[in-house]
Amino acid sequence: MKNKTKKTFTNLWYFLALGFGSGLSRWAPGTMGSLAAVPLYFALNQLDAWLYALLVLMAFLTGVWFCGKVAEDMQVKDPGSIVWDEFVGLWITLFMLPEGWYWVLFGFVTFRIFDIWKPWPIGWFDKNLSGGLGIMVDDVIAGLCSLGIIQLVAYSMGFL
Repeated sequence: MKNKTKKTFTNLWYFLALGFGSGLSRWAPGTMGSLAAVPLYFALNQLDAWLYALLVLMAFLTGVWFCGKVAEDMQVKDPGSIVWDEFVGLWITLFMLPEGWYWVLFGFVTFRIFDIWKPWPIGWFDKNLSGGLGIMVDDVIAGLCSLGIIQLVAYSMGFL
């Protein structure tokens, strides 16, 4: 843990992959990573939708590379401390939400449920892909599933 902590604050790829240090949490690092992504969501949400989507796509593509690099350096297939995938998955979940903090909370909880339980097809991708793509894709799919549910609920309630 000591070496990982040191690398997190001296190596840019570790710093990003470990979610600015949030992945170092001994308790539920994925949840801590998702929480750490929320303030950045509020910044992203100030942008036009197309720019938000472009930045999230760039975060995904670069995340595939640096999360794979860090996992390889750690010699672990999908280290729990790598939480950049939670950042990207949550940002996908929260894309184009209606106004209100309760939608952010609903999105957070929905994403965490999908990410933890990993129902099909999320679990399939988690088990069958490796490297940086394997680390990132299951959270992207969890984010897309969560986004779909939230948009459906918001639409059915007349918020969209």
